[in-house]
Amino acid sequence: MARRWTLPLLLVSALAPSFSLAGLAFENTAIVRTIELGGSLVHVNTAYAVKALEPGQTTYQIALSKVERAKTSWLEVKVKGRTTPLELSEDESSTEHLLSVSLPKPLAVNGTLNLVLETVQTHVTHPFPQQAAQRHPQLLKYNTDLFTISPYTTLVQRTKIKSLAPNVISYTTPHDVDSFVRDGSVTKTGGTITYGPYHDIQTDTDFVAKYQQSVSVHYSFDYPVIEVETLRRTAEISHWGSNLNIEDKIHLHNAGPTLKGHFSRLEYQSQIYLRQQTPHILSDFTLHLPPGVTNAYFYDQNGNVSTSHLRTTPSIAKGSKATQYSVLELRPRYPVLGGWNYSCTIGFDTPLQDSVGYDVKNGIYVVGVPVMTSFPGTVVNDAEVKIILPEGATNVEFVSPFPELSNSMSTHISYLDTVGRPAVSYRVPLSAHLKKAMSVGAAFFTLFAFAFMARRVDLNLHKK
Repeated sequence: MARRWTLPLLLVSALAPSFSLAGLAFENTAIVRTIELGGSLVHVNTAYAVKALEPGQTTYQIALSKVERAKTSWLEVKVKGRTTPLELSEDESSTEHLLSVSLPKPLAVNGTLNLVLETVQTHVTHPFPQQAAQRHPQLLKYNTDLFTISPYTTLVQRTKIKSLAPNVISYTTPHDVDSFVRDGSVTKTGGTITYGPYHDIQTDTDFVAKYQQSVSVHYSFDYPVIEVETLRRTAEISHWGSNLNIEDKIHLHNAGPTLKGHFSRLEYQSQIYLRQQTPHILSDFTLHLPPGVTNAYFYDQNGNVSTSHLRTTPSIAKGSKATQYSVLELRPRYPVLGGWNYSCTIGFDTPLQDSVGYDVKNGIYVVGVPVMTSFPGTVVNDAEVKIILPEGATNVEFVSPFPELSNSMSTHISYLDTVGRPAVSYRVPLSAHLKKAMSVGAAFFTLFAFAFMARRVDLNLHKK
């Protein structure tokens, strides 16, 4: 079974903020947007302090600009302080791009609620300058809109942009906003840039056309900007081996500034010795694997790579929440500089009982297969997962954690197979469990029977 995703999953629609559908059902007493800058990923947390102006309100609408929605890979809305996400739907039929959020209970007039929109943006930073020498720092630039648009009137709003390092090279000072500010339009404290607070914001068409503007932050980032261009995962379920084998074919790309000049191995080794390695050089990376992994391997196009280290954690029962992960530390065959690529294959086994359960009532096996390996702080642009079930599996059904771009069913032929395996609840009859043993037994029986008969056949032309 092959399933294919392209990550980030992007839904793009136009936005011309007329907001005629929202009316005056709510008022935003405050909006606080916090942007945590990174490399290939940027996390955005937007808090809405909502007050109902009409009785019985059950749906609140959040607006996103066309550009913001296009670069948003993942989003979720919660009530502040709770962990359960709220149901939401996206309206792409109109000129606005609205998220309709179902509130946990109707709000009366002047009833209040705090909502939090969490999003992850991808491919929103770029190296500036685009080239850097081997010893130079890595500088990135991020752009966003100054005002958070909303279908409702906002009494006060502010935007905080946070950098991991306090070394912020420059940032934009907004213009023509004096009528909305009281204490200054922008301030900087350490690595945090704060725009606002801005008062009495009505983001209708005229307001956006006159006052909305782009702001940028130029900052230093001390980690490689890594993207996984393609991830091809194969998960093979073996009842005879009692294991789930995972193999990932990974194509990495360093999206940091490209190398200016030539690469010096001597300079690189001296940086490692002095512990002053340039941040845009990827010399090693760490993967989080499931608990209880065994038989891990790591190789690239030239063969096995021995510069790796695996720290395992004990296996946990199916359905239990993992509190610790196995950690695989990898060092590529060569340092990966900005603009360079690296392809490798990683594989490991996990106990089958950690992933597969048996439904006695329906007589089916249910397996949970992880979609991908966790690459901390890294975007995966294109992922494909192929699940190989045991030979003889029937009534195959599958549920995806999110909509896939395509899926297909095929047959995978492996050693000692007879008719091949379907390639994720599934049914496996007893005859399927015995098929491989019977085929091996039949082959050996045929061989011994042939040898037995051959010893008793007299091939001499004349008897002595």
